[in-house]
Amino acid sequence: MPVINRLTAIKIKSLSKPGLHADGGGLYLRILDGGNKSWIFRYTRHKKAHQMGLGPLRDSTLAEARAEAEQCRKWLKAGIDPITHRKTGRAKQAASEAKALTFKECAVAYIKAHSDKWNNAKHINQWENTLSTYVYPEFGALPVDAIDLSLVLKVLEPIWKTKTETASRVRARIERILDWAEVRGYREGSNPARWKGWLETQLPAPSEIQKVVHHEALPYEAISDFMKALREKKTISARSLEFTILTAARTEEVIAATWSEIDFDRKIWTRPWNRMKGRKEHRIPLSAEALAILEEMKAVSTSDYVFPGREPKRPQSNMTMLQLAKRLWSKNLTVHGFRSTFRDWTAERTGYAREVAEMALAHTIENKVEAAYRRGDLFEKRRRMMRDWADYCSMSAGGGVVPLQNNGTK
Repeated sequence: MPVINRLTAIKIKSLSKPGLHADGGGLYLRILDGGNKSWIFRYTRHKKAHQMGLGPLRDSTLAEARAEAEQCRKWLKAGIDPITHRKTGRAKQAASEAKALTFKECAVAYIKAHSDKWNNAKHINQWENTLSTYVYPEFGALPVDAIDLSLVLKVLEPIWKTKTETASRVRARIERILDWAEVRGYREGSNPARWKGWLETQLPAPSEIQKVVHHEALPYEAISDFMKALREKKTISARSLEFTILTAARTEEVIAATWSEIDFDRKIWTRPWNRMKGRKEHRIPLSAEALAILEEMKAVSTSDYVFPGREPKRPQSNMTMLQLAKRLWSKNLTVHGFRSTFRDWTAERTGYAREVAEMALAHTIENKVEAAYRRGDLFEKRRRMMRDWADYCSMSAGGGVVPLQNNGTK
C-alpha cells in the first residue's frame, strides 16, 4: 500500500531544494529554482503520465492540497480524468457567467462587431436609437438568456400597427442580437424574435396592415423643367442636387464625395467600396454637364469635400438637398426618387438593356449565379447612357450651369 502524508508543515517550511517532494498518493510539492513552491498532482491514465497543478503553496495549505488530491483520486477511480473534469467545470462556469450579460451589453457588442460593414454613421445611429427608444426600457437590463416571447411582444405590440415599418426593423434587430448571443453561448433555445414559426403566429404580417409606400419620384417628362428651376438656384445645395440627378447617385454617396475620387482627365468618379451600399467600388462616367458642375465647385473649393457643408471640414447635411427639392416642386418629393425617375426614363424612352441601367444605379445582382459571371461594369455603355440622360435633362433646361455667387448651402 503506497505511503501517503509524508510531508508536514514544519518539513515543508524547511525544504528549499528545487525539485519534486512527494507527499504520497500522487501529491507533490514542487520547488522551483527561485524558491517558489506549489502543489501538483501526478497520475497515469491510459498508460500516459499527466501532471495537474493545484496552485501555489501560499494559496493552499497542506491539508487543502491533500483534500484536492483525494478528490482527484476519486475521479480517477470513477473513470474521470481530473484535468478534463476541471476544464469542463471552468467552461461551464464561464458560460454561466457569460449568460449573465444583459441584452443591452450584447446589443452594444453586436453593433461594434458589425459597424465596419455598415455604410455610414446614420445606419449605426438608427440601430442605437431604435433600441434605446423601444427595447432597452423594456428588457435592456435583463440577462440576454431571459428574453422570451412575452418580452418581445411587450416591445412590438404597442407599435406594430401604428409604426409598422419601425416595428419590423426593431423585430429584425432583436432577432439578430439574440442569434449573435446564441452563437456566442450566451443563451440557448429558439429565438423569440424570429418571424417564421414564432411571431407570425402572434402578429399580423406587415404587408397586411401597411400599404407599401415608395419614394415619390418626379415623372421623367418633368425632369427638364425641374432642372431648369434648379439651375436658377445659385447655391451649393442646388449644384449637389443637380449632380446627384445627373449621376443617378444616392444622397449619402454625393455628400461624402471628395476631390480625390474625381478623375477629371478620364471623366470618372470612383466611389470607394466602403461608401457603397453593395460594398463594392463603383465607377461613374461623368457627362459634360456633371463635369461642368465639378469644375465650378473646384474653382471655389475650400474643402476636401466636393460639396461641403457650412463648415469646410464637414460634408453637406443629408437634409439639404431634400429640403431644396421640396421647396422647388413638392413637399412629398424625395431625392432618392430621382433614381426612379432615371430608371423609368431608361425603361420607357431608351433602348438600353436592363442590366446597364441597374449597373448605373449600383444595384446588387440578387442572382448569385449571374453575379458570379458578371465581371465587368458595362462602363462604356453606361457612359453613353449617362450622356443621353444629361441631354434629356437639359432639353428645355437651358443648358449650362449658373455660376455660384456665394458659399451658402440653402
